[in-house]
Amino acid sequence: MAAHEFLPHVVRPSVTVDIAVLTLIDGALHVLLVERGGRPFIGQLALPGGFVHVDAGGKGGEPLDDAAARELVEETGLSRAQVLLDQVGAFGTPGRDPRGRVVTVAYFALVRPELAAFVRAGSDARAARWVRVDEARDLAFDHDRILATTLARMRADVDRGALALHLAPTTFTIAELREVHEALHGRALDAGNFRRRFLRLVEQGHVEPAAGKRVTSRKPAKVWRRRAR
Repeated sequence: MAAHEFLPHVVRPSVTVDIAVLTLIDGALHVLLVERGGRPFIGQLALPGGFVHVDAGGKGGEPLDDAAARELVEETGLSRAQVLLDQVGAFGTPGRDPRGRVVTVAYFALVRPELAAFVRAGSDARAARWVRVDEARDLAFDHDRILATTLARMRADVDRGALALHLAPTTFTIAELREVHEALHGRALDAGNFRRRFLRLVEQGHVEPAAGKRVTSRKPAKVWRRRAR
């Protein structure tokens, strides 16, 4: 056996997935937090998540995306088909988990407002609650950092594509979609500039007209929907 085939004795880290589940409630961006039902950090709020199954299927374990989708169902009752689920990155600072060396791969899941009421806590959590992102702090593990990194990425990406459409209602007006962008950015946006940005979404095929109109305080407004891919 060649020398390079010998592996030194190493302590392999465990791998988890954690998910920043986000929605809009009353025009404000909220994150789903669970009250931990077990140690460590029992009773403390945290992002939903759990360990990756390393022996699932007998082929070396489950893929990370599958682990995140499984945890999403177990912790919230929502399926991957109901949300936009995407990876943020890895967090592996030594000491982030008192149980040992644990590396987590963070994800975000965007939930349409009409689905938020159907979210339920998983079996290993005492309760699940929606908390405004600007009030979510002192979370278990390094989840404050994970949430801050997630929000920073979304704010950098939201104006370059169709990400915000996954936080909008099934049908929406231009003003309602602008409110989603404002909630993500945490500030008001110029209506004229946003309308031009919206028209680019139409040109790129991300949105299409929907049936009916929305009654507003001034006049009926045209409604749109995300185009199915």
